[in-house]
Amino acid sequence: MGTLKDVLFWLAIGAATAPIWGALLWELWEGGVQPRLVPRAEIDSLATAMLARHGDRAEEMAFIEEDRAWRYSASFEQGKWRRVRKRIERMRSDARPSLKERRASSV
Repeated sequence: MGTLKDVLFWLAIGAATAPIWGALLWELWEGGVQPRLVPRAEIDSLATAMLARHGDRAEEMAFIEEDRAWRYSASFEQGKWRRVRKRIERMRSDARPSLKERRASSV
């Protein structure tokens, strides 16, 4: 009889806390997993369009979009724009010549 009471007690606790952990799991899905499912080609095209449109300020503009999504609680959009911002950063670092290349060309 004691075991049945324990099982019912833990079922009641689970049911009472379901909205909390359900919201947590939903937020993890929306903000962490789903943005990673966006195809890389789409991220690359958004990054290229931002660079073409905004030039040197492209990374800043992507951050503004990410911040706007955060303010409106759009976790998926926030994650997508974070990926775009990081892609812009990588594209820029790949385009810049390394220190070794600059020294070699100046000699």
